[in-house]
Amino acid sequence: MIEAPHAPVLLAEVIEALAPAPGDVMIDATFGAGGYTRAILKSGAQVIALDRDPTVQPHAEAVAEDFPGRFQLIRTPFSGLAQAFAESSFAGSGETKLDGVVFDIGVSSMQLDQAERGFSFMRDGPLDMRMSDDGATAADIVNTWDHGPLAHIFKLYGEERQSGRVATAILRRRVEQPFTRTLDLAEVVEKALGGRRGAPIHPATRVFQALRIAVNDELGELERGLEAAEAALAPGGRLAVVTFHSLEDRIVKAFLTERTGNAPAGSRHAPIAVDPRKPSFTLQFKGAREAGDEERSTNPRARSAKLRAAVRTDAPAWGRIFGKAAA
Repeated sequence: MIEAPHAPVLLAEVIEALAPAPGDVMIDATFGAGGYTRAILKSGAQVIALDRDPTVQPHAEAVAEDFPGRFQLIRTPFSGLAQAFAESSFAGSGETKLDGVVFDIGVSSMQLDQAERGFSFMRDGPLDMRMSDDGATAADIVNTWDHGPLAHIFKLYGEERQSGRVATAILRRRVEQPFTRTLDLAEVVEKALGGRRGAPIHPATRVFQALRIAVNDELGELERGLEAAEAALAPGGRLAVVTFHSLEDRIVKAFLTERTGNAPAGSRHAPIAVDPRKPSFTLQFKGAREAGDEERSTNPRARSAKLRAAVRTDAPAWGRIFGKAAA
């Protein structure tokens, strides 16, 4: 059996939220090395695993060998969740219900550890950052985008306060030579921001995060994935979402606040109209759960992790684009 290269974050809490049982069908929307999947399968449930990263195939083959007949991997991003369930080998005649969905958002530690993927500024590799094997790379973005769009994603996705300065440095340098390597870009960003100066994180951290999110449309996929899970989950089905930074958590929190009917009512001067739709979820617990001290000390990824969980009601899915009225 291939060993998982990292420990899944908040595993006990996720399994408690999903409550898998023999015969259940669940989706692990971020298969990775299969940590959540294996824990779910050990309960006797069946798992449809999703991942757009082709390098997870060896881990999927190992899981399929260990749990024959109860596991299937489908290559798709979050937005394809509902379709993947409908077309899976477990859906059968369409009578099978989906009992649970788990999302583990962001880049995995094994992706960061693969220098050839270009996710990390700590290792030299091609400036790629794609979670799949198609689409534009990070190099395409930094070498072709104008100053405004570059500065915008650095500020929006990376929360980089000096986004304009970084964009200017990139444009000046690419005139002389295009960017192709991770350490090359990291060095330009570090110089643009004046070096580390005792900062707790590397100066390129926020820029690399922003590029990764832009390359993979991570926040858009998260929004579409949550809506797909809402559409596919059966009444009583459970949703568990693990996030690692504020941008992701805000989206999940806003989605669940809205779908549980707990959106703010506005002020007496500008009241918000009451949405006539019935809540499609109920919260399993208020707020977010975080890792305990022991897990934080042994797994660095757990330090910023947050888990939110909810249960699907029997109300119809809201059937709309995230945060916008359906066309």
